[in-house]
Amino acid sequence: MAAELDLIVLGSGPGGYVAALRAAELGLRTLVVEKDPQFGGTCLHRGCIPTKALLHTAEILDQIRRASRFGVQVGEPALDHQAISAYKQRVIQKNAKGIEFLFRKQEVDSIRGVARMIAPGRVAVQEEGQVTELEARHVLLATGSRPQILPFAPVDGRRVLDSTQILELAFVPNSLAILGAGAVGVEFASIFTSFGGEVTLVEALPRILPQEDQEISASLERILRKRGIRVLTETLATSVEADDVGVALGLDQNGTEVRVNVEHLLVAIGRRPNTQGLGLQNIGIELGERGHVSVDRFMRTTEPKTYAIGDLVDTQQLAHLASAEGILAVEHIAGLEPRPIDYEQVPACTYCDPQVASVGLTEAVARDRYDDVAVAKSSFAASGKAAILDRQDGFIKIVKRTEDDQLLGVHILGAEATELIAEACLALGLESTTEEIFRTVHAHPTLSESMMEAARSAGGARDRG
Repeated sequence: MAAELDLIVLGSGPGGYVAALRAAELGLRTLVVEKDPQFGGTCLHRGCIPTKALLHTAEILDQIRRASRFGVQVGEPALDHQAISAYKQRVIQKNAKGIEFLFRKQEVDSIRGVARMIAPGRVAVQEEGQVTELEARHVLLATGSRPQILPFAPVDGRRVLDSTQILELAFVPNSLAILGAGAVGVEFASIFTSFGGEVTLVEALPRILPQEDQEISASLERILRKRGIRVLTETLATSVEADDVGVALGLDQNGTEVRVNVEHLLVAIGRRPNTQGLGLQNIGIELGERGHVSVDRFMRTTEPKTYAIGDLVDTQQLAHLASAEGILAVEHIAGLEPRPIDYEQVPACTYCDPQVASVGLTEAVARDRYDDVAVAKSSFAASGKAAILDRQDGFIKIVKRTEDDQLLGVHILGAEATELIAEACLALGLESTTEEIFRTVHAHPTLSESMMEAARSAGGARDRG
């Protein structure tokens, strides 16, 4: 079997398993190596999926608390942590079994164990002391990433937690500090605030969600503060002291020493590529400054038989992007002529309450790149559907080039933002103008009407007579 393989995929996360299925569709004899008992990787078992399940539980909890506003009288809701865990596991298992079914259907082979490159196209897989050597025309590296830690804040699984360990908490901490206000930190802040904990969110940079449009970040911060979250920006962690009672967190806020005492600390300062023990030195691949694997626009490494995708490479750490990179890589391996990914057209989503989603250029980047930039917004406060839902916080912001009305970016803060962004992705990919978005009839009453209204405000309602 090994000599007949066209492709070996290391890792079965959203990059690896999507790549393997696409390779099988293209007629490539494909085998997946996975170190965990089930397919799905970090995203399914320790990341995106269980986190979003908890966020959905938090959303339902908040809806019940507001039920009287809709004429429904209920008692004070309570969390059942055992039932939450069971719900989370049902979602994970359903998806894991789905991947396993698709592998069988598409005739994708698999083997369990820890993989190591021993030569170009050759992989050694170790499981329980036994080593199996495999060979293929190409190898796709999709081993993902792991939480990054601070040297002075060792994760102990008790008081100091990483993003994997906090998912397994069987209770709600009375107080929780979170280091890092990127998507992961903000999502967990939203979850545990809804669950009834006191949350302190600490970010070293001047604003939360620093990759998002500045206006979106500022508006979200105001909303989170209204929800009771303590937000400390431009604040560096300087010390962490944990004991049986809790965690004493030393902070430097613009030169002022601040001390925060909490029951638990979540370290969410980013993730590092899983390259340790992968044997990349055996095939002549050197890592970049931040530990990433260098690739060309088709995801091919400096070793021609080897490709790398997802969190291993220096692109946004997004599950859907890893999937797109996996498809690009295997289509190139199969001899097709795939179009390289336009990384400025990859959507980013944060599933806090309210949600944040964006695609394209921020206002700051657009103004730096072009002389003729205009922006327009439509507030959900003016939306009939948002009023029905009692979810009127937030807005849709459009960034465009005035010379030709070309859409450059869309940024959304509000209910269902992560669903609404799909229209903007399609519009950006088709090089739409704001007039084309405005002239597209949107159903009423819907949240999506606010996209049309933002386009109208951006100048899309032109007189064509």
